[in-house]
Amino acid sequence: MTYTVNASILLTDLPVNERPAAVAENGFTRAEFWWPFPTPTPSDAEIQEFVDALENAGVQLTGLNFYAGDMPGGERGVLSQPARSDEFRANIDAVVRIARATGCKAFNALYGNRVEGEDAAEQDRIGVENLQRAADAVAEFGGVVLLEPVSGTEAYPLKTAADALAIMEKVDRDNVKLLADFYHLSVNGDDVERVIEEHAADFGHIQIADDPGRNEPGTGDLPLEQWIDRSRELGYSGPVGLEYKASQDDPFAWLPREKRA
Repeated sequence: MTYTVNASILLTDLPVNERPAAVAENGFTRAEFWWPFPTPTPSDAEIQEFVDALENAGVQLTGLNFYAGDMPGGERGVLSQPARSDEFRANIDAVVRIARATGCKAFNALYGNRVEGEDAAEQDRIGVENLQRAADAVAEFGGVVLLEPVSGTEAYPLKTAADALAIMEKVDRDNVKLLADFYHLSVNGDDVERVIEEHAADFGHIQIADDPGRNEPGTGDLPLEQWIDRSRELGYSGPVGLEYKASQDDPFAWLPREKRA
């Protein structure tokens, strides 16, 4: 099993550029991040500091979010929002630069909440267009754009795998893939086992957290190991993202050290 630590939801007691070293200290060699900068267009120096932190720690960046707005404030992407679309387009270049410097190939494009007073069909038109732009940009080096159903935000329109797949069909790019976060799918009431049976071979990425609580595997009731094993049997070969909230002093105690790298 190959795991990658989401160092934007875990290790949050540390500054962003100290987290790769903490990932390595905990026995892992891979990490993924939400967008690690406060703006969609960080400076050259900011990008280089982030890249250096990964390189110095010997940690491979396996996943990166496109700019998604104010995540702590409830925003979940800007790419489908008419007034914020330019921010997403400007961010693509920064994502590509980080990708080329780190070898990262997977990029999560959070779709964006519905905007009150805006036509949903127009938001979808803009969203599809921006996903096409992003997919074309990362295709040059074998990159994949991930589309994720998300829970906990009523205004976010992609809640099930079917919601995301419907947008992906409109985007019509081979390198736009489903991000199967088993926690989000489960709490939104999706049939996770059916999603795995029908789409595991085409998953772009898997992320996990247990439910209730969105905490470490083993703290809830989800059959995460069973779902991962079945996904691999059906063809998923990528890493599994550890995207959960720490509820214990050691958030990795559930996983023996020899299985982390």
